[in-house]
Amino acid sequence: MSVMENISVNRQEQQRGLVVARMDRGESSVGEGAALLGVSVRQARWLLAAYRQRGAAALVHGNRGRVPTNAVDEETRRMVVTLATQRYGGFNQVHLTEQLSEQEGITLSRSSVRRILAKAGIGSARKRRAPKHRSRRARYPQAGMLVQIDASPHDWLEGRGPRLTLFAAIDGCPLGRTTGAVLALLFRAQEDAAGYFLLVRMIVATHGRPLALYHDRHSIFRVNVPETVAEQLAGERESTQFGRLLEELAITSIAARSPQAKGRVERLFGTLQDRLTSMLRLAGATNEGEATACLGDFLVDFNDRFTVPAAEEGDCYRAMAVGTDLDTLFCFKYQRTVGMDNTVRFGGARLQLLPGARRRSWARAVVEVQERLDGSLAVAYHGEGLATTPAPVPVASRPTLRRDREAIQIGGAKLGTQHPWKRGYRQRQDRITEQLG
Repeated sequence: MSVMENISVNRQEQQRGLVVARMDRGESSVGEGAALLGVSVRQARWLLAAYRQRGAAALVHGNRGRVPTNAVDEETRRMVVTLATQRYGGFNQVHLTEQLSEQEGITLSRSSVRRILAKAGIGSARKRRAPKHRSRRARYPQAGMLVQIDASPHDWLEGRGPRLTLFAAIDGCPLGRTTGAVLALLFRAQEDAAGYFLLVRMIVATHGRPLALYHDRHSIFRVNVPETVAEQLAGERESTQFGRLLEELAITSIAARSPQAKGRVERLFGTLQDRLTSMLRLAGATNEGEATACLGDFLVDFNDRFTVPAAEEGDCYRAMAVGTDLDTLFCFKYQRTVGMDNTVRFGGARLQLLPGARRRSWARAVVEVQERLDGSLAVAYHGEGLATTPAPVPVASRPTLRRDREAIQIGGAKLGTQHPWKRGYRQRQDRITEQLG
């Protein structure tokens, strides 16, 4: 039977037609045809019967030209395109799909959203670089064994406010029954030691002390200058303030040798610079406070979406001892010698030490001045807090006559013959002359 001219068939259907035509002409058996078509003998007989009855039209699928029952209607397509270009402009396609389902009530698959946007000429907002070959380090078996921390300066507010730095901590191991959980997020004006102090405090207060922290080689974490003679004699490097904090918390400090070595936190920032930036835009955040207010709900939602089942249950986080004052740990500590008037100087401040039950005077004692994260100051001696009060500001002393004279001479002023300094000299000269005469 000849193929009808008004029937449009694709290449696969043409090949099937050739096989069915051979069976119709008796050039091959139904069994051989079924093997060539990859179908059962029963289905091959059905195709042959349909071909003899309707010709090439029997080879075309019955749904050809019909609109699928699950097809997205045109109104929904227009809404998706409008939302993608206006309210959710800049969202990546996965994030956009989530927002359409949760906020707009439009439930579509990511592939459907991608096809709708592609047909409208809208590409993906996030550009990806070509992958490079690297070996992935296996996750640690339990949570709390290794936590990666880092900070990312970025235009998080997209010009609506100041440029901020986002501090982040991610567990390189499972957390309970999930892995790769983000433990803490924190916005600061810049990357500084105080920001990392606050980040670690959030981890300790929420989860406990991890076994190790993985970070880069910033001078906040390690001393990057050559060893001094004193350090060589002591056989160890002097710790930074952050290094001293980890020693007191019994947390091992591990410095990465390249950004790729701490790839999990680096990839986290890539995702956050896409998703968090979009959510801050949606919330209309214009400053650090408004951006910080968005982090709580975002962190919960982010962990719910991206954490995966863990290999082992349990964790290695260690709780702080009951009654531990975190303010005495998470602070900057400096050694100072108490003056004879029982005062301690720190920067432009002066603290008066009050007598205590242990001793009446602290003169010449070496004490520890603690600069708290809120800007307040405290003094401790061998781990014991001392009572202090702001010291009276000393009255400025009057410049000496010598300093006055030097100041006048340096200023270029010429002293007259009747100036007190000159008069005293002349009087002494006259007395000497009288005695000699």
